[in-house]
Amino acid sequence: MSGTGQPAAPERDPAPSHRAPRARNAVHPRSAVPPRSAVRPRGSTAGWLAAGLVSAALIAAIVLRPGPSGGGAGGSAAVAALPAAAQDFVTLALAVFLESLPFVVLGTLISIAVRIWVPSGVLERALPRRPALRRLALSLFGIVLPVCECGNVPLARGLLQRGCSPAEAVTFLLAAPILNPVTILTTAHAFGWGSEILWARVLGGFVIANLLGWWLSTHPRPEALLTPEFRASCAHPPGDAGGRLARSADAFLAETSQLMPALALGAVLAGAIQVGVPRGALLALGADPLWSVIALLVLAAIISLCATVDAFFILSVSAAFLPGSVVAFLLFGALMDVKMIVLLRTTFTGRAVAQLAFLTALCVAAIAWGMNLAA
Repeated sequence: MSGTGQPAAPERDPAPSHRAPRARNAVHPRSAVPPRSAVRPRGSTAGWLAAGLVSAALIAAIVLRPGPSGGGAGGSAAVAALPAAAQDFVTLALAVFLESLPFVVLGTLISIAVRIWVPSGVLERALPRRPALRRLALSLFGIVLPVCECGNVPLARGLLQRGCSPAEAVTFLLAAPILNPVTILTTAHAFGWGSEILWARVLGGFVIANLLGWWLSTHPRPEALLTPEFRASCAHPPGDAGGRLARSADAFLAETSQLMPALALGAVLAGAIQVGVPRGALLALGADPLWSVIALLVLAAIISLCATVDAFFILSVSAAFLPGSVVAFLLFGALMDVKMIVLLRTTFTGRAVAQLAFLTALCVAAIAWGMNLAA
């Protein structure tokens, strides 16, 4: 009864929910992926550590750099105390690292620009809808993005995070260093615009990139080509908090934390292999149509030169080799060297990288061997 003597209205039950009751142990769909805020601090800390490693490497390069008499300015005693093989290893490893570092940083900055500063949908609308034409267009991006092969890895990661398929990213990754205008100009300066070596390099790289891109497009589960860590990073694209500059800084630190250790490891491996493998034994095979191709494939992989300068290196020994073998060096070094393989492992699984390296070597060897037989 109410205070007015009228019966109180019965309490109405809340409106029934049309949602099915959730089991006690069910996992909310969003709980399967940790929130972005839980991921950022970890990536930023690792990024600062990577930046510290880069700074330490630069300081070491200054201390250990060779001077006019073979010693370093301020570091000659440290260099002289090392055995000759160790001195060669330090010099070669630092040379590979410092040669690649600016391009990795530039590629990371371009990748961030594509991911954060380019409005959503612009890149997608600019590319053709048909997969084959999309790969063809992406393979030509190297003409307008003059970045070395190691710098294209962060850019390919950015394309994947924007929604491109692994086949499209790999097509760009393989074609870009060959179609880089700086690479074309330096190769033409070394061998001439009318040289078959120049055009075999440009056309061969373009064909190989699109061929391997088509092969990857037939994979039944393209996402299985990517590492779980990279797939997780794609699930946490940069949010809107903090503005574009803050997101760009966070993305830069996250990318460097992944790429800089891989670049350092690749440089160390390249330096160690160059010291351990006798280069003279490889150069002695220059007259054989097949073995000279294999020898320069191996040499290109272990030296890990930038695609924009490798033409001047091979020019000094090109007289001892058949033209196809020189093309093998110029193609494979730009597509798949030791440094590049280690960088690719930050994004693709070991099996995918091994298959790519093997098929790239097979395609390059076929082109080079055919040129040698026709010579």
